[in-house]
Amino acid sequence: MNKQKWIGYITVAAFAVASVSVPGPFADARERLRDRIDARLAERMGADEGPKAPGSETISYGTAALQRLDIWRAKGTKGPAPLIVFVHGGGWKRGSKDNATGRFKAEHFPQQGYAFASIDYRLVPAATVEQQAADVAAAVKALVDRANMLGIDRRRIVLMGHSAGAHLVALVGTDERYLQGAGLSFADISGVIPIDGAAYDVAAQMKDGPPIMKKTYVQAFGTDPARQMALSPTQQAAAPNAPDFLLLYVQRPDGVRQAKALGAVLETGGSRVEHGSFPGEGLQGHAEINRRLGDPSYAPTAAVDVWLKRLFAR
Repeated sequence: MNKQKWIGYITVAAFAVASVSVPGPFADARERLRDRIDARLAERMGADEGPKAPGSETISYGTAALQRLDIWRAKGTKGPAPLIVFVHGGGWKRGSKDNATGRFKAEHFPQQGYAFASIDYRLVPAATVEQQAADVAAAVKALVDRANMLGIDRRRIVLMGHSAGAHLVALVGTDERYLQGAGLSFADISGVIPIDGAAYDVAAQMKDGPPIMKKTYVQAFGTDPARQMALSPTQQAAAPNAPDFLLLYVQRPDGVRQAKALGAVLETGGSRVEHGSFPGEGLQGHAEINRRLGDPSYAPTAAVDVWLKRLFAR
């Protein structure tokens, strides 16, 4: 079975699981099945489509096994290069830089003259979402501290993340406490690219999002409204924030709704916001925008390239 058909099959299966309302003891079994489907789909979202792009260097930014990152240096540049830091998805509880980065990013962005890093971070339930956001900031700090050695322009850094990673980069880009905890600030971040996230307002997503995901959200964010608000980029985005955002999404209703609400609050807070809305539905579209980003023939790649070129020219 080819990959497109396989993803289509698993999308239908996930939809069927999500659509059946069952009581009591069957609910846990349905959630476990959804977790297995998600895990298999996560394997299809990233770098397992081919070998990891050559030329990476691995850096530890903490003492935990998952506090590691891979970095690829920019190609064909003179002087320090801008840096893109990618944060993988996986429901805050799974995924890694090795299976959820996508095969194209580490080749495409260095060819465009940018350094590209993809990070691992500690996962729920062993770690909290607060610790995950702190890991994102700590990874950036580790790269900033090695900027001269790695040929990085420490004043031109973009955070990029997909799914749960989109939530994490949006949170770090709206709540400065995470950067400050690593000795950084919004002045160290040029922009943020959240890719097809759907938890920018946690309470709203738990209320209006797919019921099948409720256990995942409860595991990550708990049931305390104050904590949910503190971990919601939309609730943190009044000001100050990172200066520029590019919100990418496919046509998942909850993702579109959440991205538009986040963008509106960011603009009110003074950030420059652009939206990239692209074809794609359900889990298949959600996986594809991550899997194919960096493919020159894929429309979101051109949108990101134009945005980055304009951003880094300022």
